[in-house]
Amino acid sequence: MTLPEHQYLDLMRDILETGDLRIDRTGTGTVAKFGTALRFDLSDGSFPVLSTKKIFWKLPIKEMLWFLTGKTNIRDLLIENVRIWTDWPLAKYRKETGHQIEQREFEDKIVADTDFAEKWGDLGPVYGKQWRKWMGPDGKEYDQLGDIIKTLKTNPASRRMLFHGWNVADLDKMALPPCHLLYQFQVTNPAEVNLEALSSNSSLGWSLLGRNSVKEKARVSLMLTQRSVDSALGLPFNLIGAAALLHMVANIVDMDVGELIWSGGDTHVYLDHIEGCLTQLSREPRPFPKLKSLRKVDNIDDFRIEDFVVEGYDPHPIIEFPVAV
Repeated sequence: MTLPEHQYLDLMRDILETGDLRIDRTGTGTVAKFGTALRFDLSDGSFPVLSTKKIFWKLPIKEMLWFLTGKTNIRDLLIENVRIWTDWPLAKYRKETGHQIEQREFEDKIVADTDFAEKWGDLGPVYGKQWRKWMGPDGKEYDQLGDIIKTLKTNPASRRMLFHGWNVADLDKMALPPCHLLYQFQVTNPAEVNLEALSSNSSLGWSLLGRNSVKEKARVSLMLTQRSVDSALGLPFNLIGAAALLHMVANIVDMDVGELIWSGGDTHVYLDHIEGCLTQLSREPRPFPKLKSLRKVDNIDDFRIEDFVVEGYDPHPIIEFPVAV
């Protein structure tokens, strides 16, 4: 039986078998493909958490919730026991001070000492800062995601419902330029349409009558575009985070969830991840779990990790992959 996760495994297999061997920024080395895509129908409540390795799914949702605050300091993440962003400020601290502090000691100091956190825990104007608090040349902050939610409610047929983090003026201030850089929403069945008028006006004589004979509730879908993606470690997190965002937005605007479409630029596997990838490819995937939202929420800022319940997750054992900094 072909399951949605087979798409991911096929992508990983294709990278390993036909990818281009490359020297990367971190010096680790990668094998990479350029221009890739995945597509998941989430309308039945499916939640894209990979089963061929255990993923602690709350971590990417907590990360997404942190992004949505517009904050950029890892202290808030560490308080939630999320350590996926520590490597970059830790590397900066070690380089600038010469103190080869252990990671856990560094994290504990970030949590306990707000002055230390302010100096060493900030990542620069990354992700959420651009999504929710983009600073315009007029000195005004722009809430890209907030504007999308308004548009979904008032003009759901719009083709301009997108936000991104690639703020050229701020790139050199960021610990890491955005990898998942563009999110675009689209609504299926956005409004009642005059099908007879559309059909009669079509120069090709398309027969549209009956296509929407049974009016369905509007469904919102999301396409995520990444310029660069660590396929073994980052991509599984990115899929969960994007799917959680899609569910949150659908909840707020009272629409059903549609598809999650993902597209990648430089889609790579680090050379020191290959052994773990081969282990993962040897495993048989299982059906995606289901995501349940426990309550109706009216404001994107009001979601909490307790609002997410994942049911039926049955993963294979965890596979450890090192982070390339």
